[in-house]
Amino acid sequence: MTVHRSDAPLPGGGDTLDAPDRPTDRRTPDGAPGPSSTGPEPDPAVPTPHDGSADAPAPAPARPYRPRRSRYDLLAALIYLAGAVLVTGRGWVDVDGRLLGSRPNDQGFNEWMLAYGARAVTHLENPFFTTMQNAPDGVNLMTNVGMQLPGLVLSPLTLLFGAPFAYLFFITVNLAGTGYAWYHVLSRHVVRSRAAAFTGGLFCALAPALVSHSNGHPHITAQWLVPFIVWRVVRLTRGERVLRDGLGLGVLLGVQFFIGLEILFLIALGCAMGVLGWLAVRPRQALAAARPLLSGLAVAGGLVLLVGAYPLWMQFAGPQHRVGHPGDPDAYALKLGSYVAYATESVGGGPVSAKGLVANTTEQASFYGWPLLVLVLGVVLWLRREVLVRVLAVIAVVSALFSIGTTWTWGTRRTAVPAPFALVKDLPVFDSLVVSRFALITTVVVGVLLALAVDRVRAPELRRSPQGAVLAGLGAVALLAVLVPVAPTSLPAQGRKSVPDFVTSGAWRDHVADGRTLVPVPVDNMTSLYWSSAALAGFAVPQGYFLGPVSSTDATGRWGVEPRPTAVLLTAVGEGKRGTPVTPADRDQALADARYWKADAVVLPAHARQADLRAVLDALYGPGRRVDDVWLWDVRPYTR
Repeated sequence: MTVHRSDAPLPGGGDTLDAPDRPTDRRTPDGAPGPSSTGPEPDPAVPTPHDGSADAPAPAPARPYRPRRSRYDLLAALIYLAGAVLVTGRGWVDVDGRLLGSRPNDQGFNEWMLAYGARAVTHLENPFFTTMQNAPDGVNLMTNVGMQLPGLVLSPLTLLFGAPFAYLFFITVNLAGTGYAWYHVLSRHVVRSRAAAFTGGLFCALAPALVSHSNGHPHITAQWLVPFIVWRVVRLTRGERVLRDGLGLGVLLGVQFFIGLEILFLIALGCAMGVLGWLAVRPRQALAAARPLLSGLAVAGGLVLLVGAYPLWMQFAGPQHRVGHPGDPDAYALKLGSYVAYATESVGGGPVSAKGLVANTTEQASFYGWPLLVLVLGVVLWLRREVLVRVLAVIAVVSALFSIGTTWTWGTRRTAVPAPFALVKDLPVFDSLVVSRFALITTVVVGVLLALAVDRVRAPELRRSPQGAVLAGLGAVALLAVLVPVAPTSLPAQGRKSVPDFVTSGAWRDHVADGRTLVPVPVDNMTSLYWSSAALAGFAVPQGYFLGPVSSTDATGRWGVEPRPTAVLLTAVGEGKRGTPVTPADRDQALADARYWKADAVVLPAHARQADLRAVLDALYGPGRRVDDVWLWDVRPYTR
């Protein structure tokens, strides 16, 4: 697949983010002087640029790759890291006392997943299914973004510093790593200018899409393999070393498989859109590349199936698997107006800037604003002769249209007119997608187009002319003007409820056997997760925060499970909606529920209605006793 314009030199670019091209003293490995050059060194993995015309100019001579360029790579990495810390900084102020972002339940869910990942490592447990949440039925982690690989890699941090620290580290490094990954691939393979590659990486990492998903979706922001995967797919179109390139792609896909399947599926869709776009603009070239591309993909796919056979079975047929996503897919779709508005956590946005355009603050995957959209349209028109630009335009439009959902929208209103996603909404996997996330593909395209535009403006032959210098200056001003309103602000943070010392000190171990259940009172989904996370998933908990089937006979997806009768009773008492009298039937049900949960202890922390809850629990399970900062009812005599 052609990835460069026909009249542009091959990538490999200058020594600094803004360094002018200049002759270099190339030396052989033994230190002898070599020939000078003023252009980037051609990458052997890059197809020879050609737009299909017979008289396409030859690529410019090459500049050597030199170790000292690493200084500028490091500078870029540090800037990306600074931007990531800007976004997540309020969480770092008090790691254990604060929840980052506007979706605290999502953070609690991911902290628990990291805690369980550490447990799976230390106890050699199944990383794809667990009964440590939603005891005793368990949770299918493949249908719940189990983040198996991050859980494994981050387990030392989780074990040493706790799940909240590991989560914040992960969500921060995701942004910095995604930016640097795009910078690396763009600077080595797509553009010559380091400034261009830096701009593309900066947008791909800190655009509203990734900032909004940093509210609680680390599996979405972990996109640091995406550019390498896409580039490997492009390499396959050259038809050289298909087996080796296919195996290399398979390894990357296998790693991404265990980070997040949703991003892997979106990569596949984006590449498929690219192939269709290539067929539309250069059908003969695309068809000529079909054989090596399909052969390489078959090799890569075979490797992924080999390592992913059991997880895929778990995903689609294992215990507690689900089919589809709860609710109407349009509930999570974007409105067309979202593309010209600004996100809640953008400089140009605010608390109400996205109102009515998207389901919540986590799914603001577009929100570019009018100025940026106009600039991108201008870039496409300006560079329309380049095959890559036309292919990218096709990808951007198709993915944006899919993100709108099953019907068209007008303003904040949804019409009854069918939209493109209606064609695929019932297909397997598509029925489980959050529709707004198609715009993640659009965001990547915008970042690459910005990189191409900056690269063309900074072309040496253009900068040497007076008109080129003026154009470069105007381009820099325009780019700054459109990107500043999209720039991220710091995510909000809020205090979290403290976990009892009984849990954090490890005192629970004297009362709950490993793998048995501790029941927090009232039986609240997030309380269960926070307590279990603090104990590194040392005990099982009832209920939880997850996606599962409606029942053992209906695999339709739903949130959580119906609470047990005793959980409903205790919640009503805690909310003051029920008195303290307990009937024999209530007690029999409480004992049955304790046995169902496989509980060893029922634990009541400080609570506004503690006296009422104690009275009810005494009536259900016998007299409780004070242990550290909680009241505890030992139910082992009833459940063992």
